[in-house]
Amino acid sequence: MNRLHLRRAAVLTAGALIGLAGVATVAGPAAAHHPEPSGSYCATKDGKVTVTWSVISSETDISGRITTLESTVPGDITGGLSVGAELKPAGQGPLTGSQTHTFTGAIPELKLTVGAHWERGRESHDGERTVVAQPSRNCAVEESPSPSPSSPTPTPSASPEPSQPATPTPTPSASTPPSPSATPSAPAEPAEPIFKLDQDCDSMTFTVENPAKGVPFTATMTTEKGVTKKLVSEPGKTTSVTFDAYQGLKVTVKYDVVEDSETIPYTQPEDCSGQGGGLPVTGPAAGAIAGGAVLLLGAGAVLYVVARRRRISFTA
Repeated sequence: MNRLHLRRAAVLTAGALIGLAGVATVAGPAAAHHPEPSGSYCATKDGKVTVTWSVISSETDISGRITTLESTVPGDITGGLSVGAELKPAGQGPLTGSQTHTFTGAIPELKLTVGAHWERGRESHDGERTVVAQPSRNCAVEESPSPSPSSPTPTPSASPEPSQPATPTPTPSASTPPSPSATPSAPAEPAEPIFKLDQDCDSMTFTVENPAKGVPFTATMTTEKGVTKKLVSEPGKTTSVTFDAYQGLKVTVKYDVVEDSETIPYTQPEDCSGQGGGLPVTGPAAGAIAGGAVLLLGAGAVLYVVARRRRISFTA
């Protein structure tokens, strides 16, 4: 148990740093409609790089449209990610695409700039974000197979003299052991899920983006009044759970694959007028929400570490 706490302390520190990007989204201004891109890449020894891009929306209630795609990787982006593609509301799945290019020398910084447009009633909103692709820990390095040694060309033997019979070619013994098969590679480690916490005047929303190579899990969320909801996260899908907001709301998150749980309090934005439909938290109150988001991300990091340690019990 002491080793688990030590690991958890280390992972919480790293998770807090990683979670700053998610906190920035929570504390952003209300009109900041924007795409949220991410990217990872695999590289082989000969310099061939395959980049996978993924884009989700900052909005949970309306769809947007991709207007700009600018990549520093040469070549077109294949897949569903393209200019003009529909960017569905958060929680309804990301847009994904990929690029492949062979670099000579060091691999440069791989960037993707994504622009999107939304129509909300009579108002138009545009947003743009840039992301740098990160090396994937789940990509097996592809190696070119070694060429099999060519069989030597048999040299024709001279005709035997009449008085000396030809020496027969020895037949391989049936007891010759077969050549050993190649050692199977270790299974790929699970990818880390992305956790996001959004709070406004009316609601408190928990969102999990589980990558395609993640592990399935269930988070049971219970309020201080005993209201319970379950978030079932599956690889390759984005899911969310929303609670109606009120003063004193606290949500305890318990995962089915770890023993620890986290309790996250609701922090009401300062500009709530009591008329409903408020804006995301900004200004001084953002610090309180940042603390809650770091706790949530820390819990997710614990989930990731334990899932790696027990990954034999999961199926991809």
